[in-house]
Amino acid sequence: MRIGNTEIRPAGGGLGCLLMILFSIVASVVLTVLLNLLL
Repeated sequence: MRIGNTEIRPAGGGLGCLLMILFSIVASVVLTVLLNLLL
């Protein structure tokens, strides 16, 4: 993935990229649930 003239390579190639996407989805869901429990 390129942003301007800087190329960003996900750690671990395609698998690492998928893991990062999955982790971000899970983290956002967990944060949402925690916020709902606290408020």
